[in-house]
Amino acid sequence: MDKKLFIAAIAKFAAGFILVGLLLFVPAGTLGWWQGWLFMGILFVPMFIAGFVMMAKAPDLLRKRLSADEDESEQKTVQALSALMFIAAFVVAGLGFRFGWISLPDWASWAGAVVFLAAYALYAEVMRENAYLSRTVEVQEGQHVVDTGLYGIVRHPMYSTTLLLFLSIPIVLGSPFSFVIMLVYLPIIAKRIRNEEQVLADGLEGYREYMSRVKWRLVPHVW
Repeated sequence: MDKKLFIAAIAKFAAGFILVGLLLFVPAGTLGWWQGWLFMGILFVPMFIAGFVMMAKAPDLLRKRLSADEDESEQKTVQALSALMFIAAFVVAGLGFRFGWISLPDWASWAGAVVFLAAYALYAEVMRENAYLSRTVEVQEGQHVVDTGLYGIVRHPMYSTTLLLFLSIPIVLGSPFSFVIMLVYLPIIAKRIRNEEQVLADGLEGYREYMSRVKWRLVPHVW
């Protein structure tokens, strides 16, 4: 086991757990918010398990997933907007619980959790199919076009699954106001995809031909 990678992964996991917990429970004013704990559970338990699996079977992929330093200025803007979106959605959900704003019924939170976990499973499948997945937009050494499995249906299945993940989060938290905030992800991800496709079309052999074969970017017959 790569000790340095293990320490980096644990540190990032712990930092993420603490940060999300603070963004949810400080605005909520209490630790007794069951939807907050439900979300923490379905987010971090699978993440912890997936991290150990990647550590054992795909350490290079884990290393790439831990790196988030973008070279593209446009993608740095996308990252900043995404961070602001998450902060706003979490804080608003917590405040909504604290002050008794309009909330979704309990069954919606459980249904959202099911959707979130299903999307998580699809995300894992995308990572299994594509060893070149990175959190940054780049063309890697030795990279080739992946067009099997979900990549034969849409060009960006990772973003399709994150769309399901992100839009289910405010439902799990029971916050319709946070759901409205999360809709900002649609133009954000559209901006990222357009830039990413330009980078890949210019630098990855065969990608333009792949784009002509697989018409849909995110959702079949929609976009």
